[in-house]
Amino acid sequence: MDIAAWLRGLGLQQYESVFRDNDIDGAVLPNLTAEDLKDLGITSVGHRRRLLGAIAALNESGKPAAITPVPDRPSPADAERRQLTVMFCDLVGSTELSTTLDPEDLREVIGAYHRCVAQTVGRFAGFVAKYMGDGVLVYFGYPQAHEYDAERAVRAGLALIEGISEMRTPEPLRVRVGLATGLVVVGDLIGTGAAQEHVADAGGGV
Repeated sequence: MDIAAWLRGLGLQQYESVFRDNDIDGAVLPNLTAEDLKDLGITSVGHRRRLLGAIAALNESGKPAAITPVPDRPSPADAERRQLTVMFCDLVGSTELSTTLDPEDLREVIGAYHRCVAQTVGRFAGFVAKYMGDGVLVYFGYPQAHEYDAERAVRAGLALIEGISEMRTPEPLRVRVGLATGLVVVGDLIGTGAAQEHVADAGGGV
């Protein structure tokens, strides 16, 4: 079973790295409980309910719950204009960190960092569009628009800076966060698997 595809179908792709880093596969998934989801750091009650509902459907049918598939290549007509706030964050001094830590330790640090980002921005309705090494691209206002998305992004950035600084890691971590807001055209879905991302063409400001 492709767990990443299952999560994307539920609109919860921000948890792909959490499931991957905790070895959640097709055999483990049907046995997950609400407590397990909390242990994974999924703090949103709505997201836990959505996951538990899909898992229950999986247990009943023996296959993933029916979901509307996301087309690999949307037609130009599917693109839409919307106000979007984009966040990009990356670790400060990651190059130096890679020279001081064992590769396995570095992988654990980056994994914990990714989980912290996903959990933090998820609390503010942020959408993790792509992981790029120690960089993370996040959208606010996509795939679902909310009131005050720009404010949500600012609050998420501040919470992320605090959360990363409090992580227990071999070396203290600091994160840079950049934000931009503007009118964009959300277009094609490009790439596959972990490289997959939605293209947001700037219409001004982003």
